Amino acid sequence: MSVLAPAPSPPTRRERLRAPGLVVGGLALATLALRLRDPHVAGSWGLCPSAALGFWCPGCGGLRAVNDLTHGDVAAAASSNLLLVVLAPVVVVLLGLWALSRWRGRPVARLRGRAAPVVLVTALAAVAAFTLLRNLPLPLGGWLAP
Repeated sequence: MSVLAPAPSPPTRRERLRAPGLVVGGLALATLALRLRDPHVAGSWGLCPSAALGFWCPGCGGLRAVNDLTHGDVAAAASSNLLLVVLAPVVVVLLGLWALSRWRGRPVARLRGRAAPVVLVTALAAVAAFTLLRNLPLPLGGWLAP
């Protein structure tokens, strides 16, 4: 005689929103910290290892860019890290879609088939090109350096 275990109840909305809430909350706290402690002041957030080696990684200038965005200065943010400024709205939309799908109790939309590798390779190529260009001497690409 076998006894079937009862089916688990579906997660509540609160449980479904835990992960998006923690991610958005963590990003909000990090943004607030960058608003309150100015990364434009030398050494305020430590030393960047790649910048110390004379190499601008794709993230170099990102802290200053976030600080500039919290002050509404998009031009200064783009001057610090253009890639971050371009990708920030994309990240906000993706986080919003994730939270909305969890709110509604629907599965998160995923790229299927050939789309996923194409998007991944395109994103990696864009980051590689950005990194290469920002490390070239002026006038070729040095204008992308933070």
